[in-house]
Amino acid sequence: MIELQPGNANARYLEALALLALGDFRRGWTRHETRWYSTLGRDRRRSFPQPYWLGDEDLAGRTILLHAEQGMGDTLHFVRYVPDVVRLGGRVLLEVHAELQPLLAGLPDVAGVFARGDDLPPFDLHCSLMSLPRVFRTELATIPAAVPYLPAPEDRVATWRARLGEPDGRLRIALAWTGSANGPWNRDMGLKPLLPLLQRTDCTFHVAQVEISDADRALLATLPQLVDHSAALTDFAETAGLLAQMDLAISVDTALAHLAGALARPVWTLLPLGADYRWMLQRSDSPWYPTMRLFRQPRLNDWAAVVAAVGAALDEWTGASPGLPALDGVDASGTVAGLDAAEALRAPGP
Repeated sequence: MIELQPGNANARYLEALALLALGDFRRGWTRHETRWYSTLGRDRRRSFPQPYWLGDEDLAGRTILLHAEQGMGDTLHFVRYVPDVVRLGGRVLLEVHAELQPLLAGLPDVAGVFARGDDLPPFDLHCSLMSLPRVFRTELATIPAAVPYLPAPEDRVATWRARLGEPDGRLRIALAWTGSANGPWNRDMGLKPLLPLLQRTDCTFHVAQVEISDADRALLATLPQLVDHSAALTDFAETAGLLAQMDLAISVDTALAHLAGALARPVWTLLPLGADYRWMLQRSDSPWYPTMRLFRQPRLNDWAAVVAAVGAALDEWTGASPGLPALDGVDASGTVAGLDAAEALRAPGP
């Protein structure tokens, strides 16, 4: 397609995603900027009169607005670059989804964190969070993967600790089986495929998502072993407080997986056969999140095989020692001592 239509922005954008999935970050992040001219990205371009910054202008003495672009998971993924921008010497403002603003308001050295739609103070330059990997010339070996890079607000942690009480010796597992109604359908598995997992008696299961379909809510009403916290999760600061009380998060490719990874919580991410570019190919770990393990569909729409692999991994984990399984490189709070913690989570996967 590109050879026949070299100016086809959609084809160029898809080429960028393919390069990133293959680990060719040098070319991938540069060509990723073609998204602004594609069908997907055209409507996401901001119409600010200030120049768009791609790292070629000095920030000293200037104010830059960093803004969210696509989904909330994307924002949680790429907000890791904000400290790098701060270190360049400018005054940094951040504009994000309203649901993320209470969580990200605690970022250090950021002059202001605003929800989309808020009035913004004056600024000199602006940049999407999703352009920052290009700005910093990120290669596979230089991904800023130190975690946690987001803190769970202490007041929310205390609230959830009081709400859930003391652990009873069983693993506490947060679950998310579907994402936003506006997200890609093939990332969602529905609640039904998880039923074999929910029969375990060595774990307690906790709903950690907000949007629940009518069919899944009807099924949820028949599952007393799955505690529904959806009404209490009014923003991602609340979700972070809940995750702080969990031993493990199991999630499809949605914002919860990114949040758990950013908080350095153990997280198992369930992927469709055609997974998003950021999870790359045939990996059971993620170079972006040291505490994450990936479970991939072996065949199109085969969530049953994914759930079976997760069950086997839980058998292996809980069989090693009762209660909370030990993770090399991860302490009881979930803090990672070193990037080799990814190895500790990379057991043979599906």
